[in-house]
Amino acid sequence: MIIGVDEAGRGPLAGPVVAAAVALCADGIAGLDDSKKLSAAKRATLEAQIKARCHWAVGEASVEEIDAINILQATMLAMARAVDALCRQNGGIEPGRVLVDGNRLPEWRYRAEAVIGGDAIHPCISAASIIAKEHRDRLMREADRQYPGYGWSSNMGYGSAAHLDALDRLGPTDLHRRSFAPVTRRLQRSNDEENQLNVIKL
Repeated sequence: MIIGVDEAGRGPLAGPVVAAAVALCADGIAGLDDSKKLSAAKRATLEAQIKARCHWAVGEASVEEIDAINILQATMLAMARAVDALCRQNGGIEPGRVLVDGNRLPEWRYRAEAVIGGDAIHPCISAASIIAKEHRDRLMREADRQYPGYGWSSNMGYGSAAHLDALDRLGPTDLHRRSFAPVTRRLQRSNDEENQLNVIKL
């Protein structure tokens, strides 16, 4: 079994980082490519095909974990969770090889290879990139309903102008990554303003 692994959500200011692991079906899936190169409609169609015909699993690392161990280590953790979950689904059978998009590998027991640009080279990684992106996008659309005003249904937690403006007006939520500089700066600014008000009251 060869498993492809990719992540979604390393760069956003809010929300978890998500990784997916996919073992393609024997006859493959036509039209796979890097999820960023596909339209939303095409991604949705391919996601349904992958989930119906292939073995797949998703792993997440929370905002709290990102802030505690940094985004790189949290991404590695999400990848490890995705592969471990896929192995459990297959009765504990471990992969003969794991192909990971990028230049880093988690510290795990699997025989693995990091492939820069792998989501455009290996179909199993392309499939993983689609599953990861679609899964995370759904999480952020749900979060947008819980925390309206930040535009997460469209920016998916990335630091768009509208998102940064909302951070200034509304402040950070529980889903914001406090270890990321734009959020840290706004937290510091809020603290400074609060301290100034306290001084004025005194």
